[in-house]
Amino acid sequence: MTTLMPAELSVEECRDLLSRHVVGRVALATPGGPRIVPVNYAMHEDSIVFRTAPYSELGTYGWDTELAFEVDHIDEERHTGWSVIALGRGSLIEDPGELAEIRGRWDPHPWAGGSRQLYMRITWRTLTGRRLAG
Repeated sequence: MTTLMPAELSVEECRDLLSRHVVGRVALATPGGPRIVPVNYAMHEDSIVFRTAPYSELGTYGWDTELAFEVDHIDEERHTGWSVIALGRGSLIEDPGELAEIRGRWDPHPWAGGSRQLYMRITWRTLTGRRLAG
């Protein structure tokens, strides 16, 4: 059996992989402990945009705090895959002009039911990734 070594991805490769997908996970701290929440997302400049409900864990604890975001792809049969992680501060998007721009480009449409009208972003401070290939 061959041991595969992971390869670091450049920031450009990370951005490209992020832009090709629409589902990722946001990790945040809550009073009840750490949480990981799947979200539908879109890229907007140097940030990841998603929608949530105002009283969800993300809506309550996710803004004006440090967040982690991960998107990945795994091929279990070939033992290959990649992972991209963004670290940065969560914030609310409230500017009407910016909201219109996001909606006009590609509005992240949540797959989960219910009203998710609160727009949030993670503006990354660091963007890193790794690829494991055979």
